[in-house]
Amino acid sequence: MKPILGLLLFCMLFSVAQKATYAQGESAVPFLLLAPDSRAGAMGESGAGLADNSAAIYWNPSGIAFLKGSEISITHSNWLPQFHLDLFYDYLTYRQYIPEISGSITSSITYMNFGTFVRTGPDDPTPLGTFTAFNAALTVGYATQLSPDWGIGFNFRIIHSQLSDQPTAQEQGRGVATSVSFDISGMWRPGHFVLPFINTDIGKKISIGANLSNLGPKMYYIDRAQADPIPTNFRLGFAYQIFNDKFNSLIYTLDFNKLLVSKVGTTSKPFYQAIYASWTDRPFSQELRTIQTSMGFEYWYGTPGDFLFALRAGYFYEDPGFGNRKFLTFGAGIRYDIYGFDFSYLTTSVFPNSQDNPLNDTLRFTVSIGWGGIPGDTRGLPRGI
Repeated sequence: MKPILGLLLFCMLFSVAQKATYAQGESAVPFLLLAPDSRAGAMGESGAGLADNSAAIYWNPSGIAFLKGSEISITHSNWLPQFHLDLFYDYLTYRQYIPEISGSITSSITYMNFGTFVRTGPDDPTPLGTFTAFNAALTVGYATQLSPDWGIGFNFRIIHSQLSDQPTAQEQGRGVATSVSFDISGMWRPGHFVLPFINTDIGKKISIGANLSNLGPKMYYIDRAQADPIPTNFRLGFAYQIFNDKFNSLIYTLDFNKLLVSKVGTTSKPFYQAIYASWTDRPFSQELRTIQTSMGFEYWYGTPGDFLFALRAGYFYEDPGFGNRKFLTFGAGIRYDIYGFDFSYLTTSVFPNSQDNPLNDTLRFTVSIGWGGIPGDTRGLPRGI
């Protein structure tokens, strides 16, 4: 099967699955919404409340404010492997705590490859050459603690999309677009928090985070009149440590996610208006139905700083009238000394009426190296808070 068919299949599956979620219109560069790492991916794609590794650059960069040391990781996953196409996704992250600036600097590279295509003339099928279609993003950020309980994080991102390298038909522009965006996030991890009425201190067990991501101008490939908004997104996450002892730890995560894109007719609103308009374009009861819900569990066995083994499972839900995606996720991971390995698996087969997913029955893999941190950073909520 030719690569161009693979690109069309990917775009069709992704746009159908996201169409209603985009609420009032479509968005450019939807690859920015893909769950990038295997760990959170195995927990139903929920990570804004946990956010305790370098993948927090995507889920909630303020979570890195509570981490010390350094970490690097890379994630790889194939897309639509059943069609034997050269479609894949890579995600590279790095974080470094710097005492002199009382925080961590972070960076990530996101790359979505759509394959190699044959270039032809507008009226002549004779091959004129080949080109590679891809989307990519470079992110840099900073995270710091405002107090022992509060952390904040910021990201700046350069986005580049190349769907063609030459003008198409009578168009003057190329199928190439570049833009920028930024993220703002916050995290609350209380040292002490007593639940009312039951008088129970759940401090160091609970974590709450929020991330407003992809704030930025529209992108266009040909001319400004055809510009589409980038996928501005709001994510609210919770994490709770159900139990923790010398050898065992169990974490529950819960995320609520809403795309903040607003479109009237063929005109989309700028991001600073869509942040509010995307909550009021429909009756509020319908806006609530556009919120995606995801949750997961993570169980660790072993001694922090030595050998750790993890099992994970999760569930993702989207309202049938606004996307209708439902799937289960599973995964596992190991940590030995400074090295880590995680994988995740996604399946929609138990929900026959839900929208398909390009990652259905596909494995994602993440390799990480972390050093100089607090023992236990990768086994739930960070120690030493």
